[in-house]
Amino acid sequence: MKKLLLGFVFTFFILTTYCQTLFTYGKHSVNAKEFLTAYNKNKIATTNDAQALRDYLDLYIKFKLKVQAAKDMRMDTLPSLEADLQNFRSQIQNSYLNDEQAVDWLVNEAFDRSQKDIHVVYYFVSNQNADSLKALNTINELAQKLKVNKNEEIPSDLNNLKIEKGDAGFITVFSLPYDFENIVYRLKPGQSSAPYETKKGWYIFENKGERKAVGKITIAQILFAVPPGELHDEKTKKLADSVYAALKNGSDFATLAKQFSDDKTTYINGGLMPEFGTAKYDSVFENNAFALEKDGDISAPFKTKFGYHIIKRISAVPVPTRKEDESYLYNLKQDVLNDSRIQIAKQKFISEILPLVGFKKNKINEESLWILTDSSLINHKNITIGNLNENTVLFSYNDHAQTKVRDWIIYINNSNKVVPGSHDSYKKLFADFINASAEADYASRLEHFNPAFKSQIDEFKEGNLLFEVMQKKVWTKASADTSDLKSFYDSHKEKYFWNSSAEAIIFSCSNQAIAKHAITQLKKDKNWREVIKEDPSEIQADSGRFELGQIPVVDRTNFTAGLITLPVINKNDGTAVFAQILKLYPAHEARSFDDSRGLVINDYQNYLEEKWVEQLKKKYPVKVNEKTFDSLIKK
Repeated sequence: MKKLLLGFVFTFFILTTYCQTLFTYGKHSVNAKEFLTAYNKNKIATTNDAQALRDYLDLYIKFKLKVQAAKDMRMDTLPSLEADLQNFRSQIQNSYLNDEQAVDWLVNEAFDRSQKDIHVVYYFVSNQNADSLKALNTINELAQKLKVNKNEEIPSDLNNLKIEKGDAGFITVFSLPYDFENIVYRLKPGQSSAPYETKKGWYIFENKGERKAVGKITIAQILFAVPPGELHDEKTKKLADSVYAALKNGSDFATLAKQFSDDKTTYINGGLMPEFGTAKYDSVFENNAFALEKDGDISAPFKTKFGYHIIKRISAVPVPTRKEDESYLYNLKQDVLNDSRIQIAKQKFISEILPLVGFKKNKINEESLWILTDSSLINHKNITIGNLNENTVLFSYNDHAQTKVRDWIIYINNSNKVVPGSHDSYKKLFADFINASAEADYASRLEHFNPAFKSQIDEFKEGNLLFEVMQKKVWTKASADTSDLKSFYDSHKEKYFWNSSAEAIIFSCSNQAIAKHAITQLKKDKNWREVIKEDPSEIQADSGRFELGQIPVVDRTNFTAGLITLPVINKNDGTAVFAQILKLYPAHEARSFDDSRGLVINDYQNYLEEKWVEQLKKKYPVKVNEKTFDSLIKK
């Protein structure tokens, strides 16, 4: 009981601290929760948490002062900023229009299912050209046979109805439609399902076995396509065996793929295929691929319907077994959001928001509405039936918004889900229209209903305002006002001097071979401009005075006049950079205004910003609640 009481006291203390005002600026205030949210988003590793909090508090106060200045200047009403905000709102709002608990449940379900692959065999009886009762009796009879004697050979037809049997191979989460996936993942190895009805017929699924999830793999392949005919098959098999023998003796896989592979999409890249997982390709192909145990392993030739294959494992990525892998969980969530299963969360979400938006459905004659819909869809005319016309209110909400008949007409005209004149299809779509209308009203007031969404919108809005006001008050002024900039330079000349520097030409080349060729030409006393003219698309140069630390070198270099440095190779794209040193200068030589311009602009911007912040602090006096701040440090 004492532990429970202490826990309650601690929780109450934390919540009380979060709600307390941390600082005020003029008539505005910021509470501890808002500050901590911003701090936790932007914090960096530190050994002194108290000092880090104090430093960030200073930055955050300045940030709020600048944003408030922008608001007072009515920058938030600028059409460009309003358009940016609306675009951002449209981009992020969909992620808030689902029931998060339901989404999390679906993600967890997908994670659990991703841990194993299931070998699935299915049986199908069509009801398209048969009596539906006969099809039902046939599938039930088949289900009984599978249940009673699993080793019994399944006939190709029962009751004069064809039974289609298919081997789906191993599947994993998202491999099958969600309804089918639910059935399969509830089966134990060797177990078959009850019949499942679809529009086209009846299915039975069978779990033929399970394995630990194999994850994803990247391979390269050499495909030997087989033309029709037994003779061709034997000839192709011999060719595949001979290439395999060459690989075992050390021949390069990529070279042989370019020479022999009939896969027109991969041979040019040495047979390299895109990464894939379970249920992507033919099951024989996949089984051979996932049987390779180590990177670099090569399979013996094997046959599929496409011909003979030799494959090499390049890399493999296992399925994470712990939920700490944030990247995997994020991708899994995106798969859930883009899958039909998200409708579960969507329906739960709709049921929750209807009372929140105060949804009220007005009483109307639905048959009259369908006739009015016919007139719009078929005759393209708006008519009145009794007291029903395009201005009749169908639904209302607690923000006084209304959905009218004309909104329904627009919705159904933009839909491909109805057959003009089919009142049943109208009625079915009307339920979707109710959901869409309620969701639209909720979305229009999302800031009111969802604090996290409001926080994200406010953050974007304030970031835009900060950029706009800094552009006006600091950045543009610092770079455009040359006279003030020159005066600032004259007052601070002692700051602007060269470290050890050189007059040099820095060459940027498309690859190492081009760089070496250019260096050879320069060493023959060829003018650097002539070297560039040989192939300006492959080599470019920038001449000027550079501090020695700015000149790219392979290692520590003893700079001398006339030196041509070794090329520095970019590991990512293979480009190469080297320099030719023309003249050396000692350290601490004064920089001219032109040479210092970039540095002066930066310093002058800082100077203008500091002066401006001083003015803002006078306009919006800042008071920090030190007691609340100390409680944050202790927590």
